Amino acid sequence: MVLPASHPHLSAQQVTSQATPLSDAQQSSTSLPDEPGAARYPVAVVLPATDDTTDVKTEEDTLSRNGSVVTLDGAVVLTYRDRIVKADHIEFDQASGDLTATGHLRVSGGANHEDLTASHGTMNLKQQTATFYDVTGSVGLKSAGHTLTYSSSNPFLFTGRMVVRTGPQSYEIYDGTLTTCQLPHPDWMLYAGKFAVDSEKAKAQNSTFRLMNIPVLFLPYVTHPTDSEQRQTGFMIPVPGYSSTKGFILGEEFYWAINRSTDLTVGAQYYSLRGWEQSATFRYRGLGNDFAKARYTGLLDRGIFTNGAYLNQGGEDATISGRHDFTSQTRVAGDVEYLSSYAYREAFAENFSVAVSSDILSIVYGVHQWDGYSASARVDRYQGLKQAGVAATPTTPAILEEQVKIFHAPSFDFSSTEHEIGRTGLLWSVDASHAGLSRVQPGFSTGGLTQRFDVHPQLSYRMGFDGWRVLSSVAVRETAYSRSRQVPYSPIGVPVELPTPLNRSDVEVEADLRAPVVERTFDSPGVEKLFDGNDVKHTIEPELTYRYVTGVNNFLSALRFDDADIVSNTNELEYGVTQRLFLRPTKARPCKDRPVAAAQTQYWDDDSGKVQTRGQIGNGIGNGIGNGKDALPSCGSHPLLSWRLTQKYFFNENFGGAVINGRRNIFDTTLNFSGIAFLTEPRAISPLVSRLRLRTSSHMDVEWDFDLDTGAKKFTSNNVLVDVHENNVFAGLSYARLNAPGRFYTEGVSSAVSDFNQLRLLLGYGSPTKPGLGVAGNVGLDLNANNTGLVQYGAVQGSYNWDCCGFSVEVRKYELGSVRNETTERFNFTLLNIGTAGNLRRAASLF
Repeated sequence: MVLPASHPHLSAQQVTSQATPLSDAQQSSTSLPDEPGAARYPVAVVLPATDDTTDVKTEEDTLSRNGSVVTLDGAVVLTYRDRIVKADHIEFDQASGDLTATGHLRVSGGANHEDLTASHGTMNLKQQTATFYDVTGSVGLKSAGHTLTYSSSNPFLFTGRMVVRTGPQSYEIYDGTLTTCQLPHPDWMLYAGKFAVDSEKAKAQNSTFRLMNIPVLFLPYVTHPTDSEQRQTGFMIPVPGYSSTKGFILGEEFYWAINRSTDLTVGAQYYSLRGWEQSATFRYRGLGNDFAKARYTGLLDRGIFTNGAYLNQGGEDATISGRHDFTSQTRVAGDVEYLSSYAYREAFAENFSVAVSSDILSIVYGVHQWDGYSASARVDRYQGLKQAGVAATPTTPAILEEQVKIFHAPSFDFSSTEHEIGRTGLLWSVDASHAGLSRVQPGFSTGGLTQRFDVHPQLSYRMGFDGWRVLSSVAVRETAYSRSRQVPYSPIGVPVELPTPLNRSDVEVEADLRAPVVERTFDSPGVEKLFDGNDVKHTIEPELTYRYVTGVNNFLSALRFDDADIVSNTNELEYGVTQRLFLRPTKARPCKDRPVAAAQTQYWDDDSGKVQTRGQIGNGIGNGIGNGKDALPSCGSHPLLSWRLTQKYFFNENFGGAVINGRRNIFDTTLNFSGIAFLTEPRAISPLVSRLRLRTSSHMDVEWDFDLDTGAKKFTSNNVLVDVHENNVFAGLSYARLNAPGRFYTEGVSSAVSDFNQLRLLLGYGSPTKPGLGVAGNVGLDLNANNTGLVQYGAVQGSYNWDCCGFSVEVRKYELGSVRNETTERFNFTLLNIGTAGNLRRAASLF
């Protein structure tokens, strides 16, 4: 039947779904304590009646009426808007809106999937007030078949001897508990005599935190957000820690939720052996791609004596990044960093990769794009920090640093994609820029801004016949400088600037020839058996590129600021071949998502100590290695192996007189070919460049990249990456070898060879998202082991996850020469959908 009524209301912040055992005190619900000093419970506040009425629908076994009072019995279901009230017996006064329910009372519904069960209770549908007894409830949980899923980012479950609704979206829970674990046997619970819940948060005073039903922490005041769209301002949980070089550590942060799009976190850490470190983080997220983020850290260091030398490693590090889109074609963006001291970063950075990163690039730019054209203005600053030595007394600087600074202040750039000239098939494009440039390094500084104008137009034409493809192009380049460099160079390599203008012109001719792809499919029974029911397709893709540049006869006279200044003459032929193996199922199979192999690039991430994969769609779960998925079905062929071999032959061995014997020479043609320098004298053949990627299965990836200098008979670079993961077992290996000409020249000091030989290992079992035990370890080894020792860093981490909480501990070691020799102990304790307390950051976790 249908009964006229008004709004029944259960706040979007209160819900229930499962029962939990109640204490003896909670079982007494028919009367309230009246002894002297007993708690006084509030009476539900009567709200003004609303004119907004709608029908109340009911289902029942029997119904009787006495005036305006309707009595319903036997599996009663009362529906009002998006709320459902179920009970064995309901008495409902249609005139006043009063409702009394007894026997298996359950109230559910609402946008947040609220659910509340009780032994009995009273409600007023018009005034939106209620009182319930012997209550179990939940917020943000919904039923999906036989399982419960989260419908809110802040779900929680609660129990209470009595729950009073004091307003449309406010409740008070007496003698109750709160948890995010599944009932009736939660891993943790918060006990309190009274919880106050409104549309934004649940809060309690004088509460006790229980873990495995053991009281472990008394909390004078605690809050938990109930609105998934809201964040709460307040102090974070204090973070203790210990380090062999910092001493005992105690940190605290204050979080300010400024508004729904902006927040600010400020904090400080006290190191008993070193002093105070302060930090602040500001975040803003706007519409579309708009954002702003700022981060500051600084240390007031008391200093430390190491090997008889006094080191003051204090400093500051600040970063600011942001973006604003005026339209879909016009935007401004920036990423700016200031680091006062490389020693500060090396000694106090939380992970290894940041600690050893000495290059800082700051850039701010604005760009407008239309119809294949792009115009932009930018200002950028490169800062390379190098540690030169340490001082021996407290009266002198602790760390002597050498810096290279390069500025574009500003640079105006214009570029275009290829545009066809009529219907001729000719394609034209152009790149142009005008920049003010400055460079500072030990022993040298440009006298103000050097002006540079550069324009580079190009014509190209594509042809194809019988599977052969040819792309030919011709271009000219004109570059004018307001200053130049003295030639010949000084023996120590420090530049000498001249006020004389410089003009550089060249003509460029290029032809790229691609032969038809040679392919063959191997589908014998033996091949199918070896590759698990797949046949193998082998393709060979040869390539040939000729490039000729002439006119750059004054290469040595140009000052160096960026890659536009290393354009040189060349007469070269690049030849290479790419081979691929594809697996194709021989029988029809159900399509499913499969991992990407061809478009991925793997690298070793020192933050996590494992192999990571770039180019993923999705970020996966678990150890984060190779979990990306694409949208293509696996019922088609997919790559197994890709191997590219390429080399260059230089007909012009000294590049138009640009090569200087005995020093590292970098030109645009060598830089674009390989990131590893190899020119120290005139030569005809480049190193052989190999890039091999193998994906034997969805559980194993291998990459081997090397540059083999056939003239010097050595590997100038040799890098191996291996990633293995099977269920909860994961492992990674990274080997990096660099043996190339030195990259840094200072006044009176030269580095003849960049000698780098390092090994990274990772081995672990477990998952950060699954219950159970997890153990992992990683180590970074310097195989040269000169003065810094064999181990650069290492960590051992153990964790155990219950259903809704987890605990992790870690011991980490850093050995970075005289600057840092530290052992740190870290931990964290995580509560599901609540947060994490501790100093072990997720970004630094081994899992």
